[in-house]
Amino acid sequence: MALVLIGPPTAGKTSVGEMVAKRLGRPFVDIDQAVERATGRSVAQVFTEWGEAGFRAVESAAAVRALGNGNAVVSLGGGAVMQRSVRESLPGHEVVWLDVEPSEAALRASATPGQRPLLGDDPAGRIASLMEERRATYASVATLRVDTTFLTTFEVAGEVVSLTSDPPVVFATERPYHAFVGHGSIARLAPLMAGAERVGIISSSALSHVAQRVSDEAVASGAKPFLIEVPVGEAAKTAAVVASCWNQLAEWGFTRTDLVIGIGGGATTDMAGFVAASYLRGIAWLAVSTSVLGMVDAAIGGKTGIDIPQGKNLVGAFHEPRAVIADLVTLTTLPQREVRSGLAEAIKEGFTDDAAILDLVEASPDDVLDVNSARLAEIITRAVQVKAVVVAGDLRERTTTGATVGRERLNYGHTLGHAIEAQENFEMRHGEAVAIGCVFAAEVAHRLVGLPREVVDRHRAVFSSVGLPVSYSGALWDDLRTRMSRDKKTRGSSLRMVLLRGLGDVVVVKDPPEDVLRAAFEALAETSHQG
Repeated sequence: MALVLIGPPTAGKTSVGEMVAKRLGRPFVDIDQAVERATGRSVAQVFTEWGEAGFRAVESAAAVRALGNGNAVVSLGGGAVMQRSVRESLPGHEVVWLDVEPSEAALRASATPGQRPLLGDDPAGRIASLMEERRATYASVATLRVDTTFLTTFEVAGEVVSLTSDPPVVFATERPYHAFVGHGSIARLAPLMAGAERVGIISSSALSHVAQRVSDEAVASGAKPFLIEVPVGEAAKTAAVVASCWNQLAEWGFTRTDLVIGIGGGATTDMAGFVAASYLRGIAWLAVSTSVLGMVDAAIGGKTGIDIPQGKNLVGAFHEPRAVIADLVTLTTLPQREVRSGLAEAIKEGFTDDAAILDLVEASPDDVLDVNSARLAEIITRAVQVKAVVVAGDLRERTTTGATVGRERLNYGHTLGHAIEAQENFEMRHGEAVAIGCVFAAEVAHRLVGLPREVVDRHRAVFSSVGLPVSYSGALWDDLRTRMSRDKKTRGSSLRMVLLRGLGDVVVVKDPPEDVLRAAFEALAETSHQG
């Protein structure tokens, strides 16, 4: 896969490309230089003698040849992507759009007079018009955008290397999409909005700084952004809030070619996805996850939904996003309690699918709680990869048969966890309830399917090492048991529980004995009293 730099004149494609290629140890190809070698003339001379059409023909041929070298860093001229043959050669490559404000571009052009023949005698005016003409094309072929206006060449090269170093996680579902996990991955947004005239940005006021960045990316893509402010957290996941969003989209004239972007934790992206799934019977949407919980669970997987008083996520739809952006930079303002809550879902997947997650937590619990640590980044990436594999095999949670457990395995710890959340009026964090629910499930599994006691104890040790609760005595068992029967994961009148026989050995048990459930809950309460 080639790394291709595109963008308007003066964006720094050549200088940045040379630096990126050197850092990555890859060959560098500048198409303007390739044209000069092929013709024995400078670019200015080619324009003068052969005209723009002649130049474009040579440029296009040189670009197609260069893109055949999958390991190269290739700098394309500003207008190269306007040629169909070049655009058709770009899929499968990493295409970085180096952007720049028109005023800054004009200043840069004035510093090198005579070197850009296409700009003529009015560089400022010509650059502005070229950028307007080409913006939609840049957005449609790029895979990420970097604004170079206030950055040095060194800084731009650093961003390009960083942003392209981690491959996305692929969700190979009915409508395949990518989850981009990394620092600065919001730079992926503008190309993902290509073709939309309007973008509805759903966010709480607490994330106005992220919403502004997303709005800027929408403008860069050529779309008009509209902001919809919603309450923070679970308070946004109501029918009233969804109806308000529908009304605003309708008033602004949103059509099926427009899209919705949900910004925030799992609650906001759940709700925004449901708005998109239900408006006009389904329009495109993007999730920009700003919490650990959202990144490893709620924002990925294609489930959308809202709460009603009788339970969590009882109303919803399967509606896959166009992409998920998990920009780790947005975690820096996240309260520690929210980091812990998100880790619960990742730890859960450590028990069901990837024990390396448990090893990472046990090796350094304090490091895991540092949102800037490489350890947390690896845990998040691993958790996303687990979910990608599971969801690809069972998008709608239908393929659990016999000993083969599909997407239902992701419900581990949720049967009691959701009941506790509802009992606590959703004031307890989701991850806190899931941690308790996983310990409960482990106690049930020990009694019912032979989960070794040391694995049960490991549940308590790993969850508690990052400050998550592992006991509960805040309600009567009979009240929680009633709520468990209302959970969306039950089928008919049967209660289904996801249990473990060992690490990674998942089984679904239908209607576990009531005495076993009660005994497992009493073990939770006993632990609470002992604590």
